[in-house]
Amino acid sequence: MNILAVAAECSPFAKIGGLADVVSALAKEWHGLGHSVRVVLPKYGNIDCQRWNIKPTSSVVAVPIGWWQEYTRLWRGVLPGTDVPVYFLESRDYFDRAGIYGDPDGYPDNDRRFLFLSRAALEIASSIDFVPDIIHAHDWHTAFALAFLKSHYRFHPRFARTAGVFTIHNIAFQGQSDPRRILPLANFPLDQFPGSWFEHDGAVNLMKTGIMFADKITTVSPTYAREIRWTSAGMGMQPYLNLRGADFLGVLNGADYTEWDPQTDPHIAAPYGIETLSDKDRNKAGLLEESVPPHDRTLEIPILGMVSRLTAQKGIDLLLGCIEQFVRTGRARFAILGSGEARYEHALHRLGRRYPTRVLVYTGYNASLSHHVIASSDFLVMPSLFEPCGLTQIYALRYGTVPIVRATGGLADTVEEYDPVTGTGTGFTFGEYSASAFARAIERALRYYRHPVHWNRIRTNGMRQDFSATKSAQQYLNVFRWALEKIGRNPNST
Repeated sequence: MNILAVAAECSPFAKIGGLADVVSALAKEWHGLGHSVRVVLPKYGNIDCQRWNIKPTSSVVAVPIGWWQEYTRLWRGVLPGTDVPVYFLESRDYFDRAGIYGDPDGYPDNDRRFLFLSRAALEIASSIDFVPDIIHAHDWHTAFALAFLKSHYRFHPRFARTAGVFTIHNIAFQGQSDPRRILPLANFPLDQFPGSWFEHDGAVNLMKTGIMFADKITTVSPTYAREIRWTSAGMGMQPYLNLRGADFLGVLNGADYTEWDPQTDPHIAAPYGIETLSDKDRNKAGLLEESVPPHDRTLEIPILGMVSRLTAQKGIDLLLGCIEQFVRTGRARFAILGSGEARYEHALHRLGRRYPTRVLVYTGYNASLSHHVIASSDFLVMPSLFEPCGLTQIYALRYGTVPIVRATGGLADTVEEYDPVTGTGTGFTFGEYSASAFARAIERALRYYRHPVHWNRIRTNGMRQDFSATKSAQQYLNVFRWALEKIGRNPNST
């Protein structure tokens, strides 16, 4: 099967969150299963081309925008450890700038930037002589690719037998634009906009566009699929998801265990596994040596780690609402790595100054340090308001780091409350979105930390879980076959 993946992020080249990890992991797995994969990604200004051996090609691709042509030069690299080609779009106007989206408020021309990416992806397929069976578009940034596939390229010989699949990673970010601005650039008639597949509340809504034009729609966990279809978590998209209900399902994200394995991880102080779990403490000791004075480096105090974007979605308000009751008395340390809203960064740094040996705060994006924090922590906290899937808790399970999570979205699908009677379960969960409910879950977790039999059992239970990207990739291949069947193709012929 020929698969063209189009996304705004792909690890390790350009990453803000889990989207990048998923795009990369799926491409690797499909390639390993014998499929032909191409990834299309913008060439952002902060991509380290030298480090990743990304080189310019001789191809300059014309991209129709409005009534004129714009141009992109193609650069080519491969996913590390594979020979999966990744094509990067060079554009001084659109992508040669700091960051990916222009956080925190976003670049004002993001609609046009990602329209260009979406249209260019189809033109690039022609340039590299690739005939895709599937175009896999990720989140609102690439939704226009599916609109183009079903309209402007519908009868193009390269795409006449191509199916489109749209994956929703976070429905909170929908990509809205003024129709008078964006539709002429996309070559869609403005007079047909009201009530069209583009329109939601008077604006062009790219999330709706992807939902309506795709042959099949997925999201990143079964529970999140139910939440966004039947509750307010759908953020206005519920009617469209219900309209497309027969074509919509949740596929749980998977981890790339070639990168996230404590036995082989080059980013941690000491390797370990289920049979050598005591060596995990060497990582804890290493983190304390880097951040805590010698007189206060006792390993007896549990470390609760967090590796997260610092936004309201991630439950930072709950963390701030209960953290002092644990650190003031010295019952726990917190090691927090992340970046995001300034108010949260400032609040955490204030706590770090107030409790310098108990609240360890690292702001910014640091891939190596994220491995180190997860390996060094005893618990991982994820008190999310909502969480489409989450990968960090999956990584933590593999590292014997016990998750304490709110039971929402993918967190509910991957973390099971520990039962001391049966010895089953992999973590601690809570339902009510409140600091007190979060604190009670932490209290339960700390009690079991003091009981070696239960503590070892819950950690090894987690390390035995299999949430691999291989499973996820195989499920997506089934979705792709269903999409091909929908357009009248025999999927067994690909």
